[in-house]
Amino acid sequence: MNKKLAVLTGATGGIGSAIAQQLAKAGWTLLLVGRNESMLSALRDELGPKHQFLVEDLRDEKAILAIASCAQQMGGADLLVNNAGVNQMLPFEHTPTDTIESQISINLIAPMRLTHSLLSQLKQQRGTVVNVGSAFGAIGYPMQSIYCASKFGLRGFSEALSRELDGEVQVKYFAPRATDTSINGDRIRQLNSALGNAMDKPQYVADEFMKLLGSTSRRRAVGFPEKLFARLNGVFPELVDSALIKQLKVIKAYFVTKETSL
Repeated sequence: MNKKLAVLTGATGGIGSAIAQQLAKAGWTLLLVGRNESMLSALRDELGPKHQFLVEDLRDEKAILAIASCAQQMGGADLLVNNAGVNQMLPFEHTPTDTIESQISINLIAPMRLTHSLLSQLKQQRGTVVNVGSAFGAIGYPMQSIYCASKFGLRGFSEALSRELDGEVQVKYFAPRATDTSINGDRIRQLNSALGNAMDKPQYVADEFMKLLGSTSRRRAVGFPEKLFARLNGVFPELVDSALIKQLKVIKAYFVTKETSL
C-alpha cells in the first residue's frame, strides 16, 4: 500500500506543474489530474513511470468519482491538492451566467466535492488537504467579483473544515498572489506593470507551497504588500476601499476578456 500518494488537480498549469515537480522530488507518488492529455502525459513522463494521470473535467460529478476510485487503487490518498481553477476578468454586468457558474463550479464546488469524495481515504491515512486559493480570497478586487467570491468561499471552507477535522485530517489554505505563468497574457502583464504589482515565479510559489505542507501552519499567504492588504482588509476595509477605487480607472482600461485556466 502506497502511503505517500498525492492527488493534484490543475497539474499542468504553471503553479501545478511546479508543485508536481517539488512533490515528486520529495518522494511523493502523484495522481495528476487535468484536461489536457498531451500535457499530462508529458509531465508524467518527465516525473517518472510510477506516477499516473487522469484526463477529467472537474465540473462532471463522474470525474470526481473516477479520481477517488483511481486514488484508492493506487493505495489511498495521503495528500489532496485542490489547485485547479479558472478566472475571467470582466465587469460583473457583462459576465455571462455560464461563466459565473463555471468559475464557481471549478474554483469552489469541485474542491469541496473532491475533498468529500476522498475524505475516507484521507482520514485513514491521517492525510492532508491543501486548497490553493489566492490573495483575492481575502481582498475583493474590481473586475474580479466572481473569482473573489469563489476564493473567499474556498478560504472559508478550508478554515471551517480545518477546525472540524482537527486531529483527523490537516486542512490548509495556500494563497499565492499573481504568478508569472503563460496563462497571464500581455494585458494582465501590462495591468500589473501599470499598477506596480509584482508577479512571482512558479518555482518560488511551489517552494512556498512546500513550506506550508511541511509545517504545522494551517494557512500561508505569498507576497508583500498583498499579505498586508489582506490583513488590513480584514480590520479596516474602508482603507482598502479607498486604495483600490483610486486604481479603478487603470483597471478598467486593462481588464481581461479571455478566460484562462490557473
